[in-house]
Amino acid sequence: MIQLFPLTAPAHWLAPLRAGLCGVLVAQTAMALAPLPARSQPQSFPIPGDSTTSPGPLPEDRPRTRPETPPASLARRFPDNPQNDGFRYRLAPGDRVRVSVFKVEGYEAETEVLSDGTVNLPRIGSVNVWGLTLDEANKRITRLYSRILRRPLVYIDLLTPRPVRVTMVGQVERPGFYTLTRDPSTSTLRPSGPSPEGVAVTTSGWPTMVDAIQRAGGITALGDLSNLVLVRRGHTPSDPPREYHFDYLKVLMENGTAVNPLIYDGDTIRVSKVKGPRSSDALIASSTSNFAPDSIAVNVVGEVVSPGLKQVKSNTPLTNAVLAAGGLDPQRANTTNLRLLRLESDGTIVSKEVAYDPAAPLGSEQNPPLRNGDVIVVARNAWTRANDLLVQAVTPLGPLLNAASLYNILAR
Repeated sequence: MIQLFPLTAPAHWLAPLRAGLCGVLVAQTAMALAPLPARSQPQSFPIPGDSTTSPGPLPEDRPRTRPETPPASLARRFPDNPQNDGFRYRLAPGDRVRVSVFKVEGYEAETEVLSDGTVNLPRIGSVNVWGLTLDEANKRITRLYSRILRRPLVYIDLLTPRPVRVTMVGQVERPGFYTLTRDPSTSTLRPSGPSPEGVAVTTSGWPTMVDAIQRAGGITALGDLSNLVLVRRGHTPSDPPREYHFDYLKVLMENGTAVNPLIYDGDTIRVSKVKGPRSSDALIASSTSNFAPDSIAVNVVGEVVSPGLKQVKSNTPLTNAVLAAGGLDPQRANTTNLRLLRLESDGTIVSKEVAYDPAAPLGSEQNPPLRNGDVIVVARNAWTRANDLLVQAVTPLGPLLNAASLYNILAR
């Protein structure tokens, strides 16, 4: 028989023990009465390129045509540096790329974007990448490879970018379409006149705006360096073109810094025609810059010491061309009025009489800047014309007078 003895302890010892036991009993009772939680489900996180179901046809797989560029009339003006507009390089025919799949043999390919904008890749065939950035092309190829591979890791590298095609319009010596490459190349700039001489220009690296202008022969005498316009396609095919305006004349005259933007495929450079007369400082700054042709050909005919075709600097004033021909003949030339003949771009010939003044400032009516192909005619003065008429009248009588003189001698 077990005999229980009562627990004897001081009351101040038992009070904390009773409080602790009551708290534990209350907590256990609450947990027992609470509803049981639902069974937890494992969380799943999608992995790029991984798919548990067979994907349907992608909308990107449909045949893709060449992106249409909105008309230039919708172009927006952006005066800032075009290199800071977030423009991304987009693939187009002529680009050479390398595509590979990480740790998967037989899926490497070095291919060129064909004329229809597609690349031919192992196991998946033709993939249209026209107008896509490298990241966008990577995502498209990854999705296509996910149909046959589990979680493919695709790499795409641009091996050789396509040549840059640029359009030159406006006041340049030879407007038209030009193809610029990144490889170092040397081109000869020839004036549009009859001169066979030219200037060699070497370009290397990615072509710039100045390179394109030089390839087009430089800016004409009517070109406005204060308003050069670069028209560029939008970031996406649906975006309107962007316009960037450059004032290189201010840079040349004030010795400032200029932005020489890189040229992208499809760019258009427009050189506006100058409005109104220009100061002599502006003409000198334009003619001495590399925007203008190194030399132009002008013809100086008439009463000069050495007439003929002369090579002079671009935007050379009329007085300098006359000096290049040896100057006026002091005995025969009309030193007050010269005639300037000019062939305009529309095929018309303009004849202008110029009051010759060697001290006239450059760009004035008496000393206009010359263009390539101009003809300067120096006429005879009044005394020379009368003397030439007399000589022409007496010359046919020369044999008769000589015969009469001989007869008189023999008659003696």
